Amino acid sequence: MASLVVSLAGPDRPGLVNALSARIAAAGGSWLDSRLAHLAGQFAGIVLVRLADEQVAGLEASLAGLTAEGLNVTVLAGTETAPPTEQVTFALTGNDRPGIVRDVTETLRGLGVNIEDFSSHIESAPFTGAEMFHATARLGLPQGVTAEAVSAALERLTAEFMVDIKAPEPA
Repeated sequence: MASLVVSLAGPDRPGLVNALSARIAAAGGSWLDSRLAHLAGQFAGIVLVRLADEQVAGLEASLAGLTAEGLNVTVLAGTETAPPTEQVTFALTGNDRPGIVRDVTETLRGLGVNIEDFSSHIESAPFTGAEMFHATARLGLPQGVTAEAVSAALERLTAEFMVDIKAPEPA
């Protein structure tokens, strides 16, 4: 069996996810995981697909047909990696400013932390209307790095950040 990571981006329109899922199903693939978003009139997505090795070329050819519909499509072979020693989730809230994502990710990189899932948005504060940055992430911590160390490092970026880090709930 092959694991493929399919990414696509282009002008949004109704039916894009269906067009993608129909091609994956027609090739005998299983849609395992995905992140899909509408951003500023554009559609962007990434999907993990598993299918038989002999079906890969057919799926790639079928997905190439989406480029005729104005989408940029990339297919990469997936690999299995060993999970980190510990996984944690974090939520961060602070006043928005240019470079905030760069500063947060630089801090995490400096600790050797792997960002496994990341999402963010801007929201107006309830009473002041100030733009507040909100981010959530799933992090893989390397051996010797604790959730407390990550939290302390992020909070040192600015006194305005509120950071909440915790281990995921058991399934």
